[in-house]
Amino acid sequence: MLIKQLVLRNFRVFNGTHIIDLAPKTRCDNNPRPIVLFGGLNGAGKTSILSAIRLALYGRLAFGLATQQQEYIEQLSTLIHHGNHATERPEEAAVELTFTYNKGGQESEFTVTRTWKNGKKDRLSLQQDGQPLNELDYEQCQGFLNELIPHGIADLFFFDGEKIAELAEDESGNILRTAVRRLLGLDLISKLRNDLMIFVKRQQSSQLVGSQQQQLAELETQIKQLTYKTEELLENADFTKTRIDFLSKDIIRYEGLLNAQGGAFAQTKAQEKQKVDTLLRDKENLEKALRQECDGTLPYALAPNILSQLLERIANEAQIKQANSFEKELNQFLTLLRNDIALRSSTTSKIATEAITDNLKEYMATKPQGDLLFDISEREAGMLQQAIEQESKKAWQRFDLYRNQLADVEKQLEQAAANIARAPEDEQLLDIFEKLRELDRQREALRQKYSSLLEDAKRTKQQQLDCVRQVQKVHDAVRNQHGFSSAFKNAQETINLLDRYSEVLTQARVKTLSTNFEVAYRKLARKEDLQLNAHINPETFDVELVNEKGAVINRKLLSAGEKQIYAIAILEALAKTSGRDLPVIIDTPLGRLDSQHRDKLINHYFPFASHQVVLLSTDTEVDERYFVDQLRDDISHAYEIVFNANTKSSTLKPGYFWELTKEAI
Repeated sequence: MLIKQLVLRNFRVFNGTHIIDLAPKTRCDNNPRPIVLFGGLNGAGKTSILSAIRLALYGRLAFGLATQQQEYIEQLSTLIHHGNHATERPEEAAVELTFTYNKGGQESEFTVTRTWKNGKKDRLSLQQDGQPLNELDYEQCQGFLNELIPHGIADLFFFDGEKIAELAEDESGNILRTAVRRLLGLDLISKLRNDLMIFVKRQQSSQLVGSQQQQLAELETQIKQLTYKTEELLENADFTKTRIDFLSKDIIRYEGLLNAQGGAFAQTKAQEKQKVDTLLRDKENLEKALRQECDGTLPYALAPNILSQLLERIANEAQIKQANSFEKELNQFLTLLRNDIALRSSTTSKIATEAITDNLKEYMATKPQGDLLFDISEREAGMLQQAIEQESKKAWQRFDLYRNQLADVEKQLEQAAANIARAPEDEQLLDIFEKLRELDRQREALRQKYSSLLEDAKRTKQQQLDCVRQVQKVHDAVRNQHGFSSAFKNAQETINLLDRYSEVLTQARVKTLSTNFEVAYRKLARKEDLQLNAHINPETFDVELVNEKGAVINRKLLSAGEKQIYAIAILEALAKTSGRDLPVIIDTPLGRLDSQHRDKLINHYFPFASHQVVLLSTDTEVDERYFVDQLRDDISHAYEIVFNANTKSSTLKPGYFWELTKEAI
C-alpha cells in the first residue's frame, strides 16, 4: 500500500481545503527516500493528519470498537473546524484519501471520501482506478475497506506516541495479547469454524423428531431473547458508565470552582481556628516562662563586663577585709607588748618594739587597702559569683530557646490568621457544597446501577450459555443416534482441521514474532540496555521478557527509555510478522526518549521502517541536528504546519523549521 494524497476540508484546525502530497518522490540519485516529514508545534495540527487517515479508512472504528452510532455522530461534529467566531463555523467537513493497493497480484488506485455535516451521519464514497463503486452502499464500502486493510493490522502501522507509551506501560500484557490475536488472523478462522458449526447444527436439526425439533426451536428462541437482553443490559451499562464519567467531570469542575473561591481554606477553617487556640495557649506559656527568666538570674547575662568588674571588686574587698582584720589583731598584740616592755624599762626592749612597729608598717603597706563599698560576707560573695558565672548562662540558653519558640508560634499565628481571612463565609459556598453533594449522590447511585447492570448481564449471559449447552446436548444425542451424511462428515472434519491449523499457525507465527522482536530490539537498544528476548505463550499469548541468561524480567524494572524501545521493537516485529506492506505513520515519535535512544531510532528505525514513513514531529524531537545531518538523505519532502492564533487555524507550507545547508527539502 502507498498513500498518495490526503485532502482535508474544514477538518479540525484546518480551515478550507488542504491537499497534502504524501507519496515519496523519486530523486535523481535513485536512493530510496521513504520519509515524509511534518513539523509543527504542539497544538498546530500534527495529530490531525493521523486522525484524518484513520477516519477516512475506518469511520466509527477510528474512535474505538465500543463507540456507539450516536456517540460517533457527536465525535464527527467536534471535528468540524470551529472558526474564529461561532458565525464563521462551517457546517460540513470532509477527508479524502487516495492510495494504491496490490490485491490479488494487481495494483489498483483507490480514493475514499468521507463527508459529514454537523449533527448528521457521515457519507462514504469509494472509487477504484477513477471509477465510482456505486453498487456498494455505506456498509458495503466500509466492509470493503475493513477487508482491504483490517483495523487491527493498521493499528500496528498507524500509531502515535501515546500508543507507544500505552504499550510500554502495559504491565498486564492485555494490549499486546490483543495485537497478537489480531495479527494471527484467528478471528477469520473462528468465523469460518462458527459458520461450519451452524451448518452442522442445521444438518442435525433435520434428523430430529418432532418433540426434539420443538425443544430445539424453543431453546434457539430463548437464546436469541437472552442474547438481545444481554446486549441491551450492556448498552445500558455503557450508557450509565458514560453518565458516571460526565458526572465525574462536573464534580471536578465544581471542585475547581470551590477551590477558586477559597473552598480549600473553608474546609480547613475550623481546623485553623482550633490551631489558633492552641497557639495562643503556647504563646501565653512561653511569655510566662520568659518573664520568669527575667525575674531570675537572666539579667546577669546582659552585662558580662560590668559584672566581671563587680566580682573582681568583691574579691579585692575580701582581701582588704582580711588585711584589716589581721592588722587590727596585730595592733592589739603590739599594745600589750609595749605595755610589758614599758614595765621593764629596758633600752633593748624599746628598740625591739620600734623595730617590730616599723616592720609591721612596711608589711601592711603591701596589702590591699581602700574603702569597703559592698562589705558582703564570703558566703554572699560565693552565691553571687555562682549566679553570675553559671546560672545566668543557663538562664540565657533557656531564654533564647523560649524566644525562638515564641517567634515561631507568632509566625504560625499570622499564617493561620491569613488562612482564616482567605476563607469565605460558609453562606458564600453553600450552593457549591450542595451541588457537589447532589452530584456525588447521583454518581454513587449510578455506580450502584452500573454494577447491578453488569451483574444482570453476567447472569443473563450465563443463562444463554446454559441454553447453548442444552442445544449442544440435543445435537450430540442425535449425532450418536444417526449416521452422518457426506457433507456432514466433511464439515466435521473441516472443523477439526481448522482447530489443528489454528494451533500450527499460532506456533509458527509466535516463533516468527519472537525472532523479529529480537532483531528489532538488538537494532534499537543501547549497549548498556538489558539484552531482551520475547517468549510468547502460544495458548495464552502472554509475553514474557527474558534476558540473555534466561531469567524472566519484570517490565516494572525497565527504565522509561527501555520501555519505549521495547514497545517500538514489539510494534516493528508485529508489523513485519503480519506480512503486510503498509506505510508507517508515527505521531510524536521521540517522546520520553533520551538522546542515545533517539539516535538509535533516527539511524536504525525510521529510514528502514517501511517504503513510506510519515513522521509528525515537533522541533524538539526531529531537531535541526537530526534534520540536517542524519535524516537528510532519507527525507523525500517536508511540510511545516503553521498555526495562526488570530484565525485559530493552521496551514501547511513546504519545508521544515530549518533550511538544509546543501539542498532544500
